[in-house]
Formats: sequence, structure tokens, C-alpha cells
Amino acid sequence: MAKLGSTHPIRRFCSTPVPSDIGKVGFIGLGNMGSHMANNLIDAGFELVVHDINCEAIKKFVEKGVPIKETPLQLAESSDVVITMLPSSSHVLDVYTGSNGLLHGGPFLRPWLFIDSSTIDPQTSRSLSATISKCTLEKIKGSIGIPVMLDAPVSGGVPGAEAGTLTFMVGGLEEAYLAAKPLFHSMGKCATYCGRSGNGAAAKICNNMAMAVSMVGVSEALALGQNLGISATTLTKIFNSSSARCWSSDSYNPVPGVMTGVPSSKNYEGGFSSKLMAKDLELATASAEQVGHNCRLASQALDIYKELCKGGHESKDFSCVFRQYYSGKDEN
Repeated sequence: MAKLGSTHPIRRFCSTPVPSDIGKVGFIGLGNMGSHMANNLIDAGFELVVHDINCEAIKKFVEKGVPIKETPLQLAESSDVVITMLPSSSHVLDVYTGSNGLLHGGPFLRPWLFIDSSTIDPQTSRSLSATISKCTLEKIKGSIGIPVMLDAPVSGGVPGAEAGTLTFMVGGLEEAYLAAKPLFHSMGKCATYCGRSGNGAAAKICNNMAMAVSMVGVSEALALGQNLGISATTLTKIFNSSSARCWSSDSYNPVPGVMTGVPSSKNYEGGFSSKLMAKDLELATASAEQVGHNCRLASQALDIYKELCKGGHESKDFSCVFRQYYSGKDEN
């Protein structure tokens, strides 16, 4: 079984041609995001095999006639490309290096490409990529003899996964990124190459850190406006036509009654949970500590979302901070 721990860079891949044909795709992690991503790949004509520990999650794929594998190792043995979409770093490590994990079969692997779309810390992505780089392909694909890993977390949430409009932030070998573009474009509207291994994961936690701080700031301002006698609808119009305009105001407004089709209009159901936002903020602040970077606003936002979770709102969309933390009022 392959072991983690090495941080050897993957620069030695850069002169290695990557196969242009993708082959059979294995997909692990059929939750709220992954199930839609897998469906979009099927609709795009890719041949899939899937795995999930949740029997309920795989039922609809069984009904579609998609082959199911009982373990990640079995999936790896029948896949040319493997995509993982999992909740946390510990889940990713277990699926890749645990008992019956993707790499448990030894140093010879069938998949030429591994794509992890989970939101995890950059250090884990880089270490796992280095571990995969020490393996060898069972069968040479063109002139490539070494498997490659891309970290490719996404932005867009469950609605973006369902609509196929996700944004992928991709780190790793650029040739592998280019070869994988048909996969990304079947699941999303945009894929951006971020550089070396781990940079996709870094981009995602930075994006979500900014999103959390923005949502907290907008919610705080809108709640203050209400207490000063200004309606949230009026204040939102001002924000959206002036310097305070941002995604948290004009596309994902946290005040119930201001905007339709967003979680705040559905009692904060769906969307991106406060629990997941707290997890991503923990990843961001931990990574900041490792490089000696001060992230005071992110730390304060993390404390707020931890408090929301402790108060029983962990499953509500993270925009519920307006109502549950700042006691903001619904628009009539």
C-alpha cells in the first residue's frame, strides 16, 4: 500500500505526454454534489462506474444500469480515470490509502489520472499527489508510465452541480489539466488552471474564506440598516448600485423576501450549509497559521459559524447568519 508523507514535487512529469483519450471514468462520492456531477458525466456520454458507502445514494445509479463497485480498490481496477468528491481530508485519505483504498493494490495502477474535487487542505493534496507519483501504470497509456493527480475543487454549490455550471479550480500537471478539460466542461462552465499541485485546493479555501467574510459583512450591514429604520430591500438596491455591491448582496442575498430562488427565500434550506462553511474556514485558518499569515477576519467569521453550528443551525445555509446571529428581520 502506498504511504503518505513525501512532499517530492511532481516536476518530473512535465515532459511526459498525457493521453488524450479519457477512457472509463470511476466516480466516488455520490452525495448532494457528486450525484449531480456523475449524472452530468453520464449525460455527456462518458462510461461510468461508481462507488459510495451510502446504499441509498447508489440506488438511482443502479436503476440507470451504471456498474457499482463495492470498494474504491475495485473501482480503481476497472477505471482509467477516477474522480473523488468527498466531505473532508480524512475521507479523501481513507478512500485513497485506507483498507481497500484506491492505492491499496500496490505500486501498479490502472488509472492514469486521479481528480479530487473535494475541498481539503493544500498540504494533504500535495502529499497525496506525491504518493501517487511514485506509482506506475499497469499498462502504458501512449508514452505515459506514471499516474497523475489533479486537485480540482469546485464552486457553485448544489445548484451549480445540478445545472452543470460549476467552476473548477485545478492544481497539478498542466498537461493533465488540458487532457481532463472534457470532464470539467461536462460538469461545469469554467475551469481555471491554478499551477502546481495543491494550488486548486488553496484557491478554493481562499475563495470560501472571502465568501464567508463577505456574507458576514453584508448580513451585519443589512441588519444594522433595519435597526436604523431602512428596509433591507432599499439598502440592497443601494448596495447593488454602489461600492458595496458583491455576490452576497446581488446574487445570494441573506434577507428572506428580498430575492427569490436563493436559500434565504426557502427558510435557508439547500445551498451551502453552515457546517461546511465552518469546516472550510477551519482549513483556511489552519493553512494561514502554517505559513504565518494573519487572517483576523476569517478567524472571527469562523467563531461566528461555530456558534451557529452549536446553536443547532449547522444544516442551514450559511446565509442564515443574517437571521440567527444578527437577528435580522424578514422583508414583508
